[in-house]
Amino acid sequence: MSGPLSELERSGKRVLMFGGKGGVGKTTCSAATALHFASAGRRTLLISSDLTPSLSDIFETQIGPVESLVPDVDNLYALEIHPDEVMRRWKQKFGPEVYQAASALVDLPYDEVVDYAAMAPGIQEEFMLDFILERIRDNRYELVVWDTAPAGDTLRLLGLPGRFLEHLRVAPRIYLEVQDALKLSRTPFLEIIASWRELAEQTIRFFSTPENVEFIMVTIPEALGVHQSRRVIGELERYGLNVRYMVVNGVVRAPDCDFLRQRMEMQRPYLDMLGREYNGRITLVELPLFPCEIRGIERLRAVEATLFGSAD
Repeated sequence: MSGPLSELERSGKRVLMFGGKGGVGKTTCSAATALHFASAGRRTLLISSDLTPSLSDIFETQIGPVESLVPDVDNLYALEIHPDEVMRRWKQKFGPEVYQAASALVDLPYDEVVDYAAMAPGIQEEFMLDFILERIRDNRYELVVWDTAPAGDTLRLLGLPGRFLEHLRVAPRIYLEVQDALKLSRTPFLEIIASWRELAEQTIRFFSTPENVEFIMVTIPEALGVHQSRRVIGELERYGLNVRYMVVNGVVRAPDCDFLRQRMEMQRPYLDMLGREYNGRITLVELPLFPCEIRGIERLRAVEATLFGSAD
């Protein structure tokens, strides 16, 4: 029997992004989804860019900044990447060429030059997106499932490459003025700017193309979760990402005590609101309130079955 997210199996998307406010279950949903596709034979990378990642807790194994195979699951690799690690890798990749170009203009220590260049608006976000795109381009993985940071940080992540691109459009003019004033010979600076501009344009094209990326909103049937999700959906549309799926987590079903009955009554108006507002436009996926915390492969399978259907 198929589940509400089964259509994703036939969509051909290369990146599945799970987003929403903190604490609504993004990591649980992304982990169950990655487990599903890996079990179906697709080489899958699960990435968490949350400042407080919990993939290690959910899979009950150590997951860090290096891609590693999840034990007892074929085809599933995982990675928890902190912004500091993203910046370290950026400096490692681009630091030498930045210093070579800048040394023609200033006489400063290597670290000071590279650290200053790394402060350009959007550069860290641009590299994070490129980091993901690189793993798609070289066919290292058939699918990347991305457990994003809380909603505000994700929107910032998607928006800043555009600001970075604007920064790069101004940079050559400033450089040429300095070059002319100081009578400098040609340096690799303009070539670096051109390569970064192409990198940013490729990233923006990929992540704003619906055929490549699916954004799945995760929320809870409470005021803060629902209202923020509505705002984020509107913002995502600005970046060309139309949300087609929303997982509503923690839904109370078949209450057997007064507490749960009251919780269900509290949730109902928000579920009805989402149903009316997104009827026919967004598939609402109700994930029930489980009686236990979701940790380990066996319990993730229960979430997978709700999202994608039973294998029976």
